Amino acid sequence: MVKARTFGYFFKSSGRSLARNSWMTIASISTVAISLLVLGVFLLLAVNVGVAAQHMESQIEVTAYLLDMPRDHVQRLEQQVRSISGVSEVYHVSKDEAWERLLEWYGNDRTFLAGWEEENPLRESFEIRAESPELVSEIAGRVAGLSGVEEVVFGRELIEQILAITSAIRMVGTGLMIGLALAAMFIIANTIRIAVFSRRREISIMRYVGATKWFIRWPFIIEGWVLGLIGGVVASSILAWGYYLAVRYLLRVMPFWPLIAPWPFLQQLALGMLGIGSLIGIAGSALSLRRYLNV
Repeated sequence: MVKARTFGYFFKSSGRSLARNSWMTIASISTVAISLLVLGVFLLLAVNVGVAAQHMESQIEVTAYLLDMPRDHVQRLEQQVRSISGVSEVYHVSKDEAWERLLEWYGNDRTFLAGWEEENPLRESFEIRAESPELVSEIAGRVAGLSGVEEVVFGRELIEQILAITSAIRMVGTGLMIGLALAAMFIIANTIRIAVFSRRREISIMRYVGATKWFIRWPFIIEGWVLGLIGGVVASSILAWGYYLAVRYLLRVMPFWPLIAPWPFLQQLALGMLGIGSLIGIAGSALSLRRYLNV
């Protein structure tokens, strides 16, 4: 069992090596931090777009536009729609109400609507809510088959586009992160290589006196781990600070837009980034030791 004093020697040896090769240390930490920061930014984008898609999906409603028909026919059609399995709410929008909504939407900029007040070209409609988003497509199909329904529209296509964007964000972010992580591993491997070269005489003496392979390896593994860990700390700190400011700003200018709460999500993200940074550092050390240190 390795004694605490021995681990103390390992950490002191790693610290001296990092201080001796300060420029390579800074380069290694910076590359790890940048790669993790890119991953974190794309992950935050993907998660928030996904949250927005879920929110919009929960708000999806089917709009059924009606043919011109007598009032009693509209009432019978409304009862038919209400009887469809999965329908939770049906709201009848008259032509007059549709016109009022249009005027409200355009506010003071209504000049192009002049002359339509008497004719009112808008159609009556039913706004239909489903019990769950999964039932929207089925309900839309059944409503479209009812006599008196001219057209049925709903926002499924928009949701599918948003989910496709989310998937693309994840793929691009993951690809960039992998590329930058490989670059970080390469720089860390070179940092360890320089450390091995600068301590080659000390390593030879340790071999001569019978030091085990792992006794020689541990300081370099710890060195790579420290580089990756510090890079993770830098990246997660910048990301947490930036996301907190972004959420405060967006809540002020777009209070209706759904965003994932900073806590505890950022804590979980930071732990993940520290873990990934540590793995990158250890992998870089292992790569260097395998190539340049024959122990």
